[in-house]
Amino acid sequence: MDLLEAREEYLKARRLAQKEVRELRSQGRETEPAVLDDILGQTYTATTQELGVVNIPSRRIVGTKTAGRISAFSPGFLPLLDDETEFAQKWMHLCADHMSDEGIRNPIVCFEYLGNFYVQEGNKRVSVLKYFGAAQIPGTVYRILPEASEEPRIKAYFEFLEFYKATGLYDVQFRQPGDYEKLVSYLGKDMTQVWTEQEQRTFKAYFRYFREAFNALQGGKLDLLPEEALLLWLKVYPFRDLGSKTADEIKQALAALWDDVVSISQEMPVQVETEADTEGRERLLNLLLPTTLRVAFIYQLDPKVSTWAQGHREGAEHLQRVLSDRVVVQHYYHADSPEEAEALLEQAVQDGANVVFATTPKLSRPTLKMAVKYPRVRFLNCSVDAPYSSVRTYYSRVYEGKFITGAIAGAMANNDRIGYVGSYPILGVPASINAFALGAQLTNPRAKITLRWSCEGGNPVDEFIQSGINVISNRDVPTPHKKYLEHGTYGTYLVEDGVLQPLGSPCWLWGHFYENVIRTILNGNWDRDKGSRHAVNYWWGMDSGVIDVKLADGVPEGMLRLTDILREGLRNGTIDPFRRLLIAQDGRVVNDGTRTLSPEELLHMDWLCQNVEGEIPPFEKIAPFARDMVRELGVYRDLIPMEKEGQL
Repeated sequence: MDLLEAREEYLKARRLAQKEVRELRSQGRETEPAVLDDILGQTYTATTQELGVVNIPSRRIVGTKTAGRISAFSPGFLPLLDDETEFAQKWMHLCADHMSDEGIRNPIVCFEYLGNFYVQEGNKRVSVLKYFGAAQIPGTVYRILPEASEEPRIKAYFEFLEFYKATGLYDVQFRQPGDYEKLVSYLGKDMTQVWTEQEQRTFKAYFRYFREAFNALQGGKLDLLPEEALLLWLKVYPFRDLGSKTADEIKQALAALWDDVVSISQEMPVQVETEADTEGRERLLNLLLPTTLRVAFIYQLDPKVSTWAQGHREGAEHLQRVLSDRVVVQHYYHADSPEEAEALLEQAVQDGANVVFATTPKLSRPTLKMAVKYPRVRFLNCSVDAPYSSVRTYYSRVYEGKFITGAIAGAMANNDRIGYVGSYPILGVPASINAFALGAQLTNPRAKITLRWSCEGGNPVDEFIQSGINVISNRDVPTPHKKYLEHGTYGTYLVEDGVLQPLGSPCWLWGHFYENVIRTILNGNWDRDKGSRHAVNYWWGMDSGVIDVKLADGVPEGMLRLTDILREGLRNGTIDPFRRLLIAQDGRVVNDGTRTLSPEELLHMDWLCQNVEGEIPPFEKIAPFARDMVRELGVYRDLIPMEKEGQL
């Protein structure tokens, strides 16, 4: 290339720079490259590490070390100065060198901070190479380490440093702790395994294909990084698909997932609906619905061995009875592995299902895969807080029933001590524990709740009895049948002379829930078709008739009346267990009593009331049988290491 041709390239690059600046200015965004010295501030002191020569992803070069020449470049490092300037002449010579056999060889000098690069020497080299689309630019790199803090971006960066030791890759820069571990787990590795050069090249190439599809779908307009969207992709598609599909096929596959991509990019991705909406409205959608809805229920195990499956089976049977003229119910059992779950979900769709209920949280991921594949089928998963618009989640506000049984326990405890057996430390469970503790305080201000967990092993009930505790709250009954209360291991009970006397328990009324959802669909109140880009979580309670308290025979008359009063107050909203002074175990005032806690605060509660003795167990203390559930829905799930899967 001669200098005349190089001048033409400069003019083209300058026009692109001017266009970039105009667009950024119209959006109210910065029109110059970032300056590291300004980001760090004059008082910033930090440790610097020399990394030697590194092949830097060119898209990670975002600014300059000092403010000296930033007016010469657009934020994308395209040139802005007049073509007669000395700057332009040097750019043209570098352009000619780049297009010659020798090319640009000298590495730039730059500083890396939080995964981005700021040039100290070689701005024009960067400009030329970026203009010609170089994927990588060699540079001598000095890393500036931030001060450690609890800020998510800083914690994520220190996790990146471990990731970089193993991979040598700067291509992904997550903003949330735990995301690097998720990525390597999806690729069948852990954070300590060193990657081969072939694995590095494969990942770079596949991620580039994904990033191009993400950008082609206007992903740059979302508050979401391509690597964050990749984590969602890997929940649905294997990583190897990025190497076997064409660019158009990758784009089409990502487009099928796009509503969910948009959903996770939002600040509040999950819309929690706390009341059923079954009032009919005349809509065109009503005319488009089939005459008869085919509703499929997918179960892990089966009702013969699982009380959880039995509860949902009875709910499905209720649905069939009350809507027999509009609904045909089908049952699919033993979705006990991801492969079996996908096969059964697929079979349900092939059998003509219009609505599919997957009845356990562990079916969340297979359900998401099928929902993306079959966007015209309505999929729901019995879970909470999944940020995917393709699958609605549902659960009940069990804490309302726990508040009532806590009040009964407080009244019946003869020594102010009450035992509580927690199930799993998952979303919503701390709210149930605290509601029970607050209910006990309502009838006995001196009541203390001793907390143990069935997922930690041992026999908490025997421990309570041996320590002199005579009122114990154990697992909740799965259906309203009194036979479960009479069994002796369900609900809250009184211990007298070694005999367990049942008192009562919260119970799910799944039939009412399923009836409400199907009536919502039949009445045209279901808002999710493709294009609805928020995740919906049904979290209904006593006011929707989906949760109640079942009392045992022989409960004192006063407790019956108290239950009626509290139930009615919870239903009409005059009683709110958490609208009061709330003090956590560490003495922190969580609520001064003047406000109502939001559904999100209740679901994500990770603290225990002052009158609870015990803790939320860390993952390493949880027995193996419970770990899958806690990984899926754990209160601290983002901090739990993932299991390896897939292959790089």
